[in-house]
Amino acid sequence: MSSNSNSDDKGRIQHPPRGSTPTRGNSFEPTAEVEAMLKDRARFVRLETIRLIEIAKTGHYTSVFSAAEIFAALYYDVMRLRRGDPKWTGRDRFTIGKGHAAVGLFPIYADLGYFPKEWLDQYTRLGSPLGDHPDMRKVPGVDFSSGSIGHALSNALGMVLAQRWTGEKDYRVFCMMGDGEMQEGQVWEAAINAAQHRASNLIAIVDRNGYQLDGRVDDLMNIEPLDEKWRAFGWEVHEVDGHDVAKVTELLRRVRADDERAKPCMIIARTSKGRGVSYMETEPGWHLGYLDPSDAEKAIAEINALDA
Repeated sequence: MSSNSNSDDKGRIQHPPRGSTPTRGNSFEPTAEVEAMLKDRARFVRLETIRLIEIAKTGHYTSVFSAAEIFAALYYDVMRLRRGDPKWTGRDRFTIGKGHAAVGLFPIYADLGYFPKEWLDQYTRLGSPLGDHPDMRKVPGVDFSSGSIGHALSNALGMVLAQRWTGEKDYRVFCMMGDGEMQEGQVWEAAINAAQHRASNLIAIVDRNGYQLDGRVDDLMNIEPLDEKWRAFGWEVHEVDGHDVAKVTELLRRVRADDERAKPCMIIARTSKGRGVSYMETEPGWHLGYLDPSDAEKAIAEINALDA
């Protein structure tokens, strides 16, 4: 990695640098304090999602809830970022295919100082930059405008290749996709292309929550064995419990720090759609919905009790 001056590190989110050793023992395992902080941030993501969808009167709770720990680990620990400076050229990039989960990212961006927190109060309102899907032309912190699934990995690969060809600062590109997104042909075109180009700076994550818009993923189009498919396409593959924030963080730190890897990396995160709210979990009908006041109160209570 290119060395940075002290001024380049101003406001930067701290994480283990590439090639570094550890925070607990001889591993990349986060300390108990960091783990507690990340659990708190995942809870924050879920609670803010409920608040913002209350403003919009409809939204994608469960798609956020399955990814909350991953969002927290990336933005509050693993990714190289600078608070208040979403255009810093040395930052890691992030693309998301399941753009309907952006309602869980916007509170993070506001918390990191990328835009005023008051923007959140106008979520999806006429004239607001914050819509149901992320728009990189309007929202600081968004690296890729998504909505139609299947494009995020191609875009992430383009960022990696652009970095290589233009000699920009060394950074990682993280890409999150839904498991229903694995049914899109463009994903696999990008996968084989990334392996061909030895895109080792590319780290993809599949939110394997098992459900898509209209039912169970494997009932609609079976994507297993997912790990073997990605290995066959030339990727390094890892699996993790996507709701164990310590394990998620440890794995993400480790793959980000790996200077020896000569291929792109895929992380299959086993998650539960709607995690944190019992009556939403594994219920396809909650893919898009709205909580009435009594249900919202129950959801908030369950989220506050999660890993308490």
